[in-house]
Amino acid sequence: MTNPVRLLVHGANGRMGQSLQRLCREENAGCTVVAAVSRTVDARVVDGIPQFASSELAGVPAFDVAVDFSLPAGFDAILGLCVARGAGLVSGTTGLSVSQEAALADAATRIPLAWASNFSLGVAVLHDLVERAARALPGWDCDIVESHHTRKRDAPSGTALTLGDSAGQGGATPHYASIRAGDIVGEHLVQFTTAGERIELIHRAGNRDIFARGALHVAARLKGRAAGRYRVADLL
Repeated sequence: MTNPVRLLVHGANGRMGQSLQRLCREENAGCTVVAAVSRTVDARVVDGIPQFASSELAGVPAFDVAVDFSLPAGFDAILGLCVARGAGLVSGTTGLSVSQEAALADAATRIPLAWASNFSLGVAVLHDLVERAARALPGWDCDIVESHHTRKRDAPSGTALTLGDSAGQGGATPHYASIRAGDIVGEHLVQFTTAGERIELIHRAGNRDIFARGALHVAARLKGRAAGRYRVADLL
């Protein structure tokens, strides 16, 4: 039987961090959490998982892949640790600075890593569909409408912007609209329109577990890969 991938969860107290730990316990995802890192800790062990404060990051046990859903302020430390230990990195931390993006690119020459604004496997497929549609429909209008809960601050969402990048790869010029309402987890509509006809490509997220499952899927397939920057679609 294949040994499970040893995961370090960075940003463990956040919603994604908690989902990652819960899913590893409840579902056989091929991963086991060997350490959870948060800015502060109240207990040294929770549900059998050793807990570490961010200031103790250097002392975490051996791991194969770190899964990071934290804040830009903590990103440099986890990236540096992965490079120092030769471990993989899966990160969904958004709002990175130009220098952090450069550090991510440099790290990809030494370790396998995957950064994405959205780890839904369905969104990974949507990116491909959007690029293909844009390439096949030159001259059509392209509009991206994203809807999220009222607590989401950034607009357009990171996923909308990366879908726009995919449309741009196909030759389209996307326009964006954002909706903040209720408790919508996430919905992205990419619309191509011309005189008399319209094509709509839509992804709706029913719960946040889909993002955690996607990150675990990517982490399980990143172990043992050659150094490089991988997309979610590369690891489907």
